[in-house]
Amino acid sequence: MLKLYGFPLSNYVNKVKFVLLEHGIPFEEVRANFGQDEATLALSPLGKVPYVETEAGALCESQVIVEYMASAYPEKPIFSADPFTAAKEREMIAFLETHLELVARELYKQAFFGGTVTDYTKVRAEKRLRHGIAGFKRIARFEPYALGTTFSIADVSAFVNLPLIGLTTKAIYGADFPLEAGIDWKTHNKLVGERPAAQKVTADRLAFMEAQKKALPKI
Repeated sequence: MLKLYGFPLSNYVNKVKFVLLEHGIPFEEVRANFGQDEATLALSPLGKVPYVETEAGALCESQVIVEYMASAYPEKPIFSADPFTAAKEREMIAFLETHLELVARELYKQAFFGGTVTDYTKVRAEKRLRHGIAGFKRIARFEPYALGTTFSIADVSAFVNLPLIGLTTKAIYGADFPLEAGIDWKTHNKLVGERPAAQKVTADRLAFMEAQKKALPKI
């Protein structure tokens, strides 16, 4: 059975987990954090999550894992059967994760973890985020799903990434950039959040956050 390593706060872990649950692919969830020990690096060369163990060996990077699952379980419609539609799904995932989330990630230290980032980083990230969001809006439809009337793998990526981007820009700049640009991620998340797989991912994330809060030392 496939083993998924990670923790429930990671959007990329949750992306893979959502796909596994959505398509009924059996897996074992193994709690793991970032690590530089040899055991972790043997499975994930940079010590990042998520990573998986398959019968053939280990894989890392969320999109690589999803692509593997699509090939390993061809009976599971992870991507659309139509080649162009499937390519558009991959295009949206690339936009969300490369041009939006990875840029917003430069700000997480201050947005979520009590640290600070430089003014240069903020200015640079704002310019790149606004540019990326404008591009994303040109390919997104939200009618009501990300690419139209049908739920797809693109909605999984939007579900785990758009809230982080919106919350980050709200915390750093005082404005939710996606919402400001007319990308109603809140309505989309509510819709996608009704799916059993999304409910499980969300419940596990909230339970993990609550457990972390209880584990903090009392002052």
